[in-house]
Amino acid sequence: MTLKVGVIGAGSLGTALSQTISENVDQLLLHVRKQELCDDINNTGYNTHYYPNRKLNDNIKATTDLNDLTDCEIIFLAIPSSAFRPILKSLKEVISNDTILVTTAKGIEYPSLNTMGDLISEYFDKNYVVLSGPNFASEIMIKQPTLTNIASRNPENSKKVKEVLTTKHFKVKIIDDIRGIELCGVLKNINAIANGICEGMKINENARYGILTKSFEDTISIIEAFGGVSSTAHEYCGFGDLILTSTSTESRNHTLGILYGQRLVIDEAASGIVFEGKNSIRAVKDICTNKGINSHIVNFVYDVIIERMNPVKAFNILWEKIE
Repeated sequence: MTLKVGVIGAGSLGTALSQTISENVDQLLLHVRKQELCDDINNTGYNTHYYPNRKLNDNIKATTDLNDLTDCEIIFLAIPSSAFRPILKSLKEVISNDTILVTTAKGIEYPSLNTMGDLISEYFDKNYVVLSGPNFASEIMIKQPTLTNIASRNPENSKKVKEVLTTKHFKVKIIDDIRGIELCGVLKNINAIANGICEGMKINENARYGILTKSFEDTISIIEAFGGVSSTAHEYCGFGDLILTSTSTESRNHTLGILYGQRLVIDEAASGIVFEGKNSIRAVKDICTNKGINSHIVNFVYDVIIERMNPVKAFNILWEKIE
């Protein structure tokens, strides 16, 4: 395929997606922040920071200059939600509105409550593509069987993105619910924290999975209130990602919940996931308030993580209200 594709973000997911996409295109441009890592990738073929033992395909070229992405027809944004606005501002100067932007970030800007797609629309147009699913970068990188969803308001953009992503091991299903797919990516993190808190407190399994069931029900209610479609919650990006993130030992948000459930002191300055998670919790809490939704699961996580309520007290409040 002669398409020129770029990926911004050389972290674990950005690198794994680059490896996958490079199987389908002549050249993949991987934008890297640090010159040292850029040189490592171009000189040795290894992303030494994330995959020191996995050689990258030869047609992956690293760059620190966004101008090198000017001619890319598709650009994947594999960056944290906190970095979105600065990157979009810079991209606005170097690419055209015809470029298909793909977001992989699972977050909401706070306090604006804008999704990452909303931010893309602010700087470009509404025809962006969202990628979300029960995906672990480490599994993608070593070609383990992976399923994911993508969505766009422009069906042709979805088809083009599916074409560059699909391999024997990486399967992509197109849906048409932008709001739903973006919210699923945010809500599954809240639900994973809730399940982690319960596990950290050593809550029995019946109660934990009952609360997980309630989390799924609340996800559907919030998606519908925000303009999404309830059936999206049953997709890979919904139910699949909810279960994965809420139960896997590799899930950072699940681990974060466990630590809070155990009342362990967390060095927030050294843990970006805490800050990212807190913004998502505040945002979802505000969304529920604005839409008149009383989600006991969201309230539980908000009380423990934001208000620093004793998790036992917060759980007792939750248990009194749940049925």
